[in-house]
Amino acid sequence: MYIDVVPNRNSKPAILLREGWREGKKTKQRTIANLSHWPEEKVEALRRLLRGEKLVPAEDFFTIEQSLPHGHVDAILRTIKKVGLDNLISSRRCRKRDINVAMIAGQLIHPASKLASTRLWHTTTLAEELEVQDADVDELYEAMDWLLDRKKRIENKLARRHLSEGTMVLYDITSSYYEGRTCPLARNGYNRDGKKGKTCIIYGVLTDDEGRPVAVDVYPGGTADPTTVPDQVEKLRKQFGLSEVVLVGDRGMLTQTQIDNLKKYPGLGWISALRSESIQRLTEQGHVNMSLFDERNLAEISSPDYPDERLIVCFNPLLAEERSRKRQALLDASEKALDKIAKEVARRTRKPLKEKEIGIKVGRKLYRYKMKKHFILTIEDGVLLWKRNEDSIQREEAVDGIYIIRSTVPKKQLSAEDTVRSYKNLSKVEYAFRTLKGIDIRVRPIRHRTEERVPAHIFLCMLVYYVEWHMRKALSSLLFDDEELEENRKTRDPVAPAKPSDSANTKKIERLTRDGFPVHSFETLLKELGTRCRNRCRVGSDLSGPTFVQDTEPSPIQKHVLELLEKFPCK
Repeated sequence: MYIDVVPNRNSKPAILLREGWREGKKTKQRTIANLSHWPEEKVEALRRLLRGEKLVPAEDFFTIEQSLPHGHVDAILRTIKKVGLDNLISSRRCRKRDINVAMIAGQLIHPASKLASTRLWHTTTLAEELEVQDADVDELYEAMDWLLDRKKRIENKLARRHLSEGTMVLYDITSSYYEGRTCPLARNGYNRDGKKGKTCIIYGVLTDDEGRPVAVDVYPGGTADPTTVPDQVEKLRKQFGLSEVVLVGDRGMLTQTQIDNLKKYPGLGWISALRSESIQRLTEQGHVNMSLFDERNLAEISSPDYPDERLIVCFNPLLAEERSRKRQALLDASEKALDKIAKEVARRTRKPLKEKEIGIKVGRKLYRYKMKKHFILTIEDGVLLWKRNEDSIQREEAVDGIYIIRSTVPKKQLSAEDTVRSYKNLSKVEYAFRTLKGIDIRVRPIRHRTEERVPAHIFLCMLVYYVEWHMRKALSSLLFDDEELEENRKTRDPVAPAKPSDSANTKKIERLTRDGFPVHSFETLLKELGTRCRNRCRVGSDLSGPTFVQDTEPSPIQKHVLELLEKFPCK
């Protein structure tokens, strides 16, 4: 008997089980069964059986003893190798370097405490790949201490790679809340996480003009943003040896006091922005008016209050509309709160509220909405009267949608449009903070208790983001990221609201890439890679039988990821 495949013109070929014999010189055959409805693997098994092969159940041939996710580990370690981060940490391979690389990769795959990390490493091939299967939590802490000791030389290597004379440097600062009371760095202060009653820790990140992290510094909670600027100037000039750089910082960072200090360094340029009070003052002096924007949405002006500085005035009508809407909503909310307090004051006839009590209640509400400057208040014992300060409101309305970029960078070096674009590049540092504290890499919760371990943890997280930054760039075609963003930033209107490219809109609508792959977030793409496993198999049914390792074949999208990582110029 044999299996015969008979072609069929307009249909699938017929698969027939046939018997053949000879009668004299003639060969005859007959059909025993039609197997066209059988699955292919079943037909193949019967074909092999008819050939005389001995078939055994798969479980008698080999058994899969263990299956560990491997694809995401492979992709991350390939990226670390390609960007040379392992060599940045230490030029020679050693146990502590391997443990730090494992902590970096593990933080990308599954952020956790150091104790939990030693458990989670064994749920993937990470520990096996880096030969740290026996590492315990004490070794992880020792490796962190070792990494912190090398922080300065690692930052120097990153600076030599990504910064040069005349380069632009972005700097911003943020904070994370702290659980516990033992770390001296954790102090009361402005908490950007919005966690009430929690102390916080401040840290600032220095990046190149593309938002790639180069250095990070940690400060006690409550440290004012501007006071960290001199440290960064010293780092740029003395540690990195750069005499000519352009420092970009927001208006809360580069205050007038800090700018006066920056002017002491001839080769140090800067780009920042004016506060709203300063913009109002320039408007009242006649330096800023709406006629500047008759033909363009930005104009360059000068003022004796800002000698040797370029002032670039920008007007965004959508921003003006949004500010007006928001102010009106806050004014309405403030009036509602004041009205409620006034009714309470009027009810208290037997024991009237004292002036101080009324003032505290009013202060709390107006502080919440930041609208005190727009109200004229009369507060006495048992009396609360209020009305809107129309002059104050009109002065603020006059600068709605207007912001002013200030800089010392000469026009021949940087046009007005490029100066505005450079300031807006600070959003790249803000994106780094969102990633560091978000679902991808968690600085928080900070689980360390000493003044040395907290900076080591945050520095480790910065190195994690360094790896993620390169992975995101390489894999942007598979992510919801706008692949044309960097090029568009160089040419688009710097003042008008940013618009995604047509290709980005198409990708978001269709949720498919140009190559037909599903579009992912960075997190879900790592999970997709993690479905590629490494299997440890045992031959035969005997428990003492030989074993071998077999990786599952990568899927088309997993192959594509590895190709993109290999092609991307990481350095």
